Amino acid sequence: MKFTVALAQIAPALGDLTRNVDLYKKAVEEARKQGANLVVFPELSLTGYFLKDMVPDVAQRLDGEVMKELCRMSQDVSIVVGFVEESHDFRFFNSAAYLEDGKIVHVHRKVYLPTYGMFDEQRYFATGDRVRVFTSKLGRMGMLVCEDVWHLTCGCLLCLDGVEYVIAISSSPGRGMSTPGKMSTADTWERLNWSYAKCFGVYVLYANRVGFEDGVNFWGGSQVVAPGGDVVARGSYAKEDLVVTPVDSEVIRRERIGSPMLRDERIDVTLDELKRIKAARVHGPM
Repeated sequence: MKFTVALAQIAPALGDLTRNVDLYKKAVEEARKQGANLVVFPELSLTGYFLKDMVPDVAQRLDGEVMKELCRMSQDVSIVVGFVEESHDFRFFNSAAYLEDGKIVHVHRKVYLPTYGMFDEQRYFATGDRVRVFTSKLGRMGMLVCEDVWHLTCGCLLCLDGVEYVIAISSSPGRGMSTPGKMSTADTWERLNWSYAKCFGVYVLYANRVGFEDGVNFWGGSQVVAPGGDVVARGSYAKEDLVVTPVDSEVIRRERIGSPMLRDERIDVTLDELKRIKAARVHGPM
């Protein structure tokens, strides 16, 4: 199957839902004009990232009016939303929702919440507890939110579950310099995306935001990486962009025939060793 993906590299306003919904509308409309079938927005792009005590004020129930409005936008183009989700028991999650044909198809709650350096997510968010692949009309999708990608077990779980397209959304701040004119975080993210695409034989659809919050800048650089590791589209660094490119499941097929890593994966060995490691952590080495 062939389809066109658009990565909406926007600069959301902190805590301003109305303005950010308008940004979503404009990006979806432009993506639609360019023939996109799927529009991917960055992590917490509906609200901004450094929310702190604003989290309860901007949180959305899945059946709330804002989500219903976004669902209506997905009647003819699928949309990935980065937002604060409020659960029925009043917990708050850093979530990604996949909207299609006017409905919420799947929600991923961020599993790994960074709480070090400039990050303080565990203070404000509850942790997700599952990593799942789901079927959309465009193929087998899996979503990860920022820090999840840095834990390679998340990618491995998705791939063992039959993923074809790994949708990775982030609000990655720019930190350090690895080479002249390139930030260390950009370099690391690009290596991670390449590793996923190369080792697992998947497309990586990576959407990162731009803009400033509390003196912190977000570097952008959204990209689509094909199975095998070729970067087929890349967004600008540090400024808003809409990255639009076709993808083709036949590329996945060719890569997995040539490099049959998933075919040869030993899930039984992995499970046995994980049980041993878990037991050792609880009871000591066996």
